[in-house]
Amino acid sequence: MLFCVLLILFGGDVIMACSLENYTLYVDRHECGHCMAINTTICSGMCFTQDTNVPGFVGKRFLIQKGCMHRSLVYRAARMPGCPHHIDPVFFYPTARRCRCMKCNTTKNECVHKPKRMPNKCSEHLRAV
Repeated sequence: MLFCVLLILFGGDVIMACSLENYTLYVDRHECGHCMAINTTICSGMCFTQDTNVPGFVGKRFLIQKGCMHRSLVYRAARMPGCPHHIDPVFFYPTARRCRCMKCNTTKNECVHKPKRMPNKCSEHLRAV
């Protein structure tokens, strides 16, 4: 039993499988009349979370809420084909390089899961690339 507790405490990031995952990001540029699929990486997975039923300050000491967040992030440039000369065809998209289970920083990240309302594919009315 003690071994299991120690394994969760010290190896939680590995056990819960917070890692890089391939993701396809669809970019609509209405000015260019195109939609483009970009392959990138995001952080995804489960992290150890513990809630307590003890109220007040004492209970907050036992509260552990972590999310699968990026430790290292770079922005890459891509060029949208078929843009008119007066439209800048270059746009930037994020690519996660390393992930870790940690407390969510609300100034840098969206910390609440929002269900998808729209399909994440290209709009129907745009021409195919």
